[in-house]
Amino acid sequence: MKTRDARLTVTVLEISPYDPGWIRDFEKERARIAAALGEVALRIEHNGSTSVPGLAAKPVIDIQISVDGLQPVSRYEGPLARLGYVHLVHSDDAFCPFFHRPAEWPHTHHVHVVLAGGQEERRSLAFRDYLREHSDVAGEYAALKARLAAETDANDAASREAYADAKGEFIDGVVRVALSEGYPREL
Repeated sequence: MKTRDARLTVTVLEISPYDPGWIRDFEKERARIAAALGEVALRIEHNGSTSVPGLAAKPVIDIQISVDGLQPVSRYEGPLARLGYVHLVHSDDAFCPFFHRPAEWPHTHHVHVVLAGGQEERRSLAFRDYLREHSDVAGEYAALKARLAAETDANDAASREAYADAKGEFIDGVVRVALSEGYPREL
């Protein structure tokens, strides 16, 4: 959606109603990634909002790949690049290298590479699993995302990063509760 004032046009970040097709999209991409990475990928999980039935989300499939070591990045960077993924070099590479496709916004897929059995793997899966089992909390998260998205310029990378950062306090709170209650259920 575009909003207009006398000075500029802003395209706000799109939050779509839940689409059950997101599961099929993930499964299709999971198969491509598994074939490309082979034994490097110890686990490939659908995470993020598109993995929570009923939750409105940016129409971007988030995928978490668990590996036995984050270095060297070349073990997975090359194969992911051949699938069209671009590595966004960032300080988060120390614990969660990030890739996206296509190269330009809007993205359709995000890949987060994490250490198998590590804190980042546990955090993201605990958050996903908790939202799947607590629709009231998922509803609070949906409302927060809708409010923040209305203030986010989808065409500006810094604005999209600010959107992600603004969700951090809520996510951290849910993760603390989820981990204390034994989430994720399977690892």
